[in-house]
Amino acid sequence: MSEDKHSHTSMFDVEETDTRITIPLAVVLQRTIDSRKKWAFPQWSIFAVVTGENIRNQEQKVTVHDDGKINRFFFGGLKLNLYKDGSEGYWYNLLSQTPYLFVICNGEISDMEIEPRYVTANQDEATGHLESDDVVLSIPMPETIRELLERYVMAHYKPEIKKKRKRKDWLEDSLYAKKTGH
Repeated sequence: MSEDKHSHTSMFDVEETDTRITIPLAVVLQRTIDSRKKWAFPQWSIFAVVTGENIRNQEQKVTVHDDGKINRFFFGGLKLNLYKDGSEGYWYNLLSQTPYLFVICNGEISDMEIEPRYVTANQDEATGHLESDDVVLSIPMPETIRELLERYVMAHYKPEIKKKRKRKDWLEDSLYAKKTGH
């Protein structure tokens, strides 16, 4: 790894291979229940994403806040993997007004308990999970991760120049047209 890359990624304790970069992180999920309603369903959101060299590698859920209405749960041991072949999805995410991290979770959105499965910055991947009814939570991307993602996309993504297809004259190849003399 070059000295320049190392100086930018060391704050994350990043693992880098030829095909991917891995950033260890943790998320704090928040469950809010409106107790004023008779049939109250939980509302899930991401309270925070935590990165850094000293991130706890605890994989079990730890309750960090509970006031009877709002609960916050710390989940460590997660990773954000950046793959070269996912660069187009990262690029589209970065082009948005607010780039996001997406947390794909086990469970149903109305469950009292859900658990983060993994984190992605690939907008296309998150959309695929939403379309298959997985729980996908999002949070604006922390600036330090956004900067690393920008460098990663610049190094690995070359937008494909779209070429217009020339319209084929289907009448020329039509057997019907040849038989009828059109």
